[in-house]
This record gives sequence, structure tokens and C-alpha cells, in this order.
Amino acid sequence: MTGDFYGVGEHRVLSRPTLFRLRAALFAASAALALSGCLPGGGMLVGEKATRPVSNELIEAMEKKGMAKESPLLVRIFKEESELEVWKQTKDGQYELLKAYPICRWSGELGPKIKQGDRQAPEGFYMITPGLMNPNSAYYLAFNMGFPNAFDRSLGRTGANLMVHGDCSSSGCYAMTDEQIGEIFALARESFEGGQRAFQVQAYPFRMTPANMAKHRDNPNIAFWRMLKEGSDHFEVTRQEPKVEVCDKRYVFNAIPFDPAQSFSPQRSCPVYDQPVDIVEAVKTKRDADNKEYSALVSRGVKTAPVLTHRDGGMNPVFASKFPERNPMGEQRAAALPATPQTAPDTQQDITATTPKASAAVAAKETAPAPSSADAKTKSAATQPSRLSKLGAWLGITHKKDEQKQPASANVQPKAQPVAQQAPHETPAARAIPAKPAQDEAPDAGSMKGATPILGAGGLSYR
Repeated sequence: MTGDFYGVGEHRVLSRPTLFRLRAALFAASAALALSGCLPGGGMLVGEKATRPVSNELIEAMEKKGMAKESPLLVRIFKEESELEVWKQTKDGQYELLKAYPICRWSGELGPKIKQGDRQAPEGFYMITPGLMNPNSAYYLAFNMGFPNAFDRSLGRTGANLMVHGDCSSSGCYAMTDEQIGEIFALARESFEGGQRAFQVQAYPFRMTPANMAKHRDNPNIAFWRMLKEGSDHFEVTRQEPKVEVCDKRYVFNAIPFDPAQSFSPQRSCPVYDQPVDIVEAVKTKRDADNKEYSALVSRGVKTAPVLTHRDGGMNPVFASKFPERNPMGEQRAAALPATPQTAPDTQQDITATTPKASAAVAAKETAPAPSSADAKTKSAATQPSRLSKLGAWLGITHKKDEQKQPASANVQPKAQPVAQQAPHETPAARAIPAKPAQDEAPDAGSMKGATPILGAGGLSYR
């Protein structure tokens, strides 16, 4: 083994090239063993359920909508409606709805997650990397939402292991059926294999319509929800994944700093920034129409929804009879709190933007060209690794330290030519209603039911 050792006397160690080859071989072997193992207590092979191909039905639906199997995807969640939507990028670069799934169970109340143990399912914008996917979940399959993100951490919010998973059982998570999460997991896997580095999850309390904003206008979380609606509007008018930044302890969308040397920091004031003018104009048009409808609803005295406490989540009606023992509305013990006084309708209120509004000075109408998924199809079948090895690859390459990073969106907005503007001010943090104290998500992955790492040092998430 000349050349494979170096050292002095009896202290001989492997050379770096040999160490590299051995580590690669050990990693491949451990991945193969993990992917071929059984779930605790028996059951389907992990590799089988995690590598199950996308169904022919979904492939046909994608073909009709001009989507490629490997094209990027985006997920939207709506608590009150108990629905999860999967959007895929079409050949023209815009996102279109592929399929809506009824959510089997979510826990907590309308409003963001504040602290460990409050049973709240998160609301906000989250980026899901391959390292946050868990094919070895005790809840069939799962992906970690990455809570807390930069915005959550800026407000001191705590919690861990907040998932979208199967098993229709939730404790701070969004629970689907096993069949549903199997489809969603397969779609995400194909998008990662097609080159998407991370997919965005937009989690909302409800569909961000003027009617819903009017109905919930007395909720203490309304300022936070107006901020989420701004991000929703950016997506709906562009059908592009909004580029999300955090500064001044708030979200900003598709923002381009005036000074490229300045960056966005959750704890610091926002730098002076611009936004692409065509997006600003489209959002303003939608905002004006929404404000008009909102004002009309408030003027007519539309009733506000009661603010509930001690609520134990929701379930889409299609599952109420199938899982009656898990239906939180069957024996609801919610208590209504007094609404915030609002005797005089505020017909001039802007329901679509944070308070105060983010800066919108712009001077360029150019937008970034949409990424194409055509390159993902150019790989030859002969050079592609097996499905198991591909799964191990995109799971194993992400280390623990990378999971907390919020990766840059593939759809980066172009730099606009800035004009003078005032720096935005800080938005007051939204108040949240405390939920009934209860055991929430597990404080660490090792204590979760049946949770075991799929790779010894792959930095994977659990649940």
C-alpha cells in the first residue's frame, strides 16, 4: 500500500485520498443499510415508501398543466379551511396549483406558534431543504418545517420538530393521511432531484381574502396576519415564489437593498430597499381592490369571529366521520373572549400591508427570468443513480448546521435602480392568545415515538 500511509516510525496513518475513499464507501454502505431497514415494530421498508414513484394520476395532471415531474414546487397551508396546496412550476416559469389536500388534523388555534408546549402549528414562511425531509418518520413520512425561522427567532419564539407528517395525529404539527404525505413526499423528492435546493412553505391562518380579514379584524393577531397577507399578495400577483427577508423583526418581500453592501438582519432596522416596479404596481392594484371590498364589508357591519382560547385545532370536514375520536370540533370547549372594541368601522384601513407599509420606491421594470426545468430532463437514464442512492445523496449531503439556514430562493429578483426613500419603521409585534398548556412537540428527536436517525451523522430531522 505504498503511498497510502504517511507518518514517522510506527505512527502511520492513512493518506487523505485513501481516507476520502474509505469515508465515501462507509457513507454509501450506511445509507444503503438505513434505507433498506424496517420501521420499529415491523412494517413497510423505509426505502419502499420513501422512494415510491409519483403516481400516474399525478403525472397525467402535471402534463395537462404543462408541468415537469422534476420542476420546483411550493406548498401553501390554510388552517381555518384545513387545506394544504401543492403548486408546481410550469414550463412558462409560473407556479400553478397541482393538487389541494384536505388536512386530516392540525393542533392549536388560529395564530402563530409562540413557545414550546403551546400546541400551536406554525404560521409564516419556511424553506424546506433536503435535510429537513425524514423518510424514517414514526409518522409514516414527514418533513420538518424548520421552525423557528429567522423571524420567529427575532421575537424569541421557541419550539422544535414542527412537522408536516402522516398518521392523522397532531401535537403542534400539520397531520395528513399516510397516502397524502406519501404523494407530497414523492413530489418533493422529484423536485430536489431536478435541482431545487429548497421549497417554500407558506402557512396561513386562513385564505387571505378581504372577507376573512374583515371577519377576523378584532383578533389580536391581525397585525401579524396583515404582514402575511402582503407575502400572499406578492405570490398571487406574480405566481412566483416571493423572496423573503427579515428585518426590523418583520417579513419583507422581493426587497432589493439600495446599497448592495448592506444586508437584512432580523434584529436591525431594515436597510433602504426597493422592489421591482411591476410587482409593486400589481400588488397595489390588488391591495386597492381588497381594501374596497373590506371597507364595504365593515361598513355593512359584518360580524367578527369570536377569539377562541383552549381550542384543540381543526380537521377538514371530510375526515370528521372517518376519525371521530380525533375530531376536535366534536367536543369543542372553546371560550370566546371579548372582541377588541371597534364601534366605528375603519373604512380607510389598509388590510394588505404591514404597519407601517414597507418601502416601495422603485425605478426598474425588469423582473428575473423564470428558471426552466428543461435542464433537469437532459440527464441520460444510463448515468442516473438508482432511486435509493439518489435519496441517500440528497439526504446525506445536508449537515445539521445547514438545516437552520434559510436558503436563497431560486427565483432571485433582479436589482432595481433605486430612488430616494425613507427607511421603514419597526412594526409592533403581534399579540398572541395563550393556548391551553399541554405537551407539545418533542424537545429533542431522540425522545420521539420510534424516532431513529436514518444516517448516523447525516444531520437528518426526526418524527
